[in-house]
Amino acid sequence: MTFDRSIKIAPSILSADFANFGKEIQSVEAQGADWIHVDVMDGHFVPNLTFGPPLCAAIRPHIKTVMDVHLMIAPVDPYIQAFADAGADILTAHLESGPHVHRTLQAIRAAGCKAGLALNPGTGLEDLPYLLDMIDLVCVMTVNPGFGGQKFIHSQIDKVKRLREMIGDRPIHIEIDGGITPETAPLMTAAGADVLVAGSAVFKGGSVENPAPYGANIRAIRSSIVAA
Repeated sequence: MTFDRSIKIAPSILSADFANFGKEIQSVEAQGADWIHVDVMDGHFVPNLTFGPPLCAAIRPHIKTVMDVHLMIAPVDPYIQAFADAGADILTAHLESGPHVHRTLQAIRAAGCKAGLALNPGTGLEDLPYLLDMIDLVCVMTVNPGFGGQKFIHSQIDKVKRLREMIGDRPIHIEIDGGITPETAPLMTAAGADVLVAGSAVFKGGSVENPAPYGANIRAIRSSIVAA
């Protein structure tokens, strides 16, 4: 993965057809997706239960872009190697998931993955200066983690602006996860984000038999940013 700040759309497979993950991924990549976002939830750190390392390993051969794995789990450290072995390019852990986040980021990099750090809507940026040299991506949650299809939390726009200033010229992506639509995408890219996770906004109206709406939805998000 080479670093650049071009806008990347990362469809979340949480909104895909669970019985057709391989074809869904191929379809959405063919329609213009830049990354594939995998939301891992444990029913403990967040109130939902989704995917584990075997699922990630099963879909890895179908992903030709970037496998962006978001670990909404606690504890996180015991599972880092398994998700790395399953083929994750980026592993993102939550600042709130444990007391030793620096160690977690070290472990992710030691496992051969890019290290992401996710922040819940209620979490500030105070800890970031001590971690920036360990981070390849900061994921700002613009909904409370655990479910797709939630309403965008506008207070996070200012957080992203401050985060962008803090990062400066470091090669760190700012990813937005939650409530991304053609209405909210321009707000976040103007604030400094370069990776947009979108679930229902990408997958709505389409299917593996009719993937054209995926492309239309991705283009609508991109067009809204250009227009703004």
